Amino acid sequence: MLEAEEIFDVVDVDDQVIGQASRKEVHAKGLLHRSVHILVFNSKGELYLQKRSMKKDENPGYWDTSAAGHVDTGEDYEPCAHRELMEELGIAGDLKEIGRFSACPQTFSEHVRVYTCVTDATIKINPEEISEGRFWSFDEMDQAIQAKSIVVTSTFCLIREKFGDRLR
Repeated sequence: MLEAEEIFDVVDVDDQVIGQASRKEVHAKGLLHRSVHILVFNSKGELYLQKRSMKKDENPGYWDTSAAGHVDTGEDYEPCAHRELMEELGIAGDLKEIGRFSACPQTFSEHVRVYTCVTDATIKINPEEISEGRFWSFDEMDQAIQAKSIVVTSTFCLIREKFGDRLR
């Protein structure tokens, strides 16, 4: 199925399903919907970041969480997180939910659930979704963001702001 034809649940401010719409319509109208973000750490405590493909309709070329994606219609958050981890990085992981965000402008009208996992499995990026990716130490990542040598998504900024101390 083409990205624009994907169907998402449209939700209200309390994250209750109130209908369905295509990805294209959801984004064009700013309808509230759902997404997941997964932070993948290796055994050294480094965080894997992906650089979004230039083909993406939101934030092309920006650095983002390890894996992320929209929750499909009828799907729940955790199964979506497992699906996205496999689709984008080619790995499975023991996921732990660390938090939630209500839909807001920084999340592009998405209610977001954030998961973490630790693995040393070999990551095989999906080139349709990701142009490159790598593990970063927190100091290296913070320096790169501060120096503006990488540009990160607003959702990743929110995650760092809310959970940064818990991630180190």
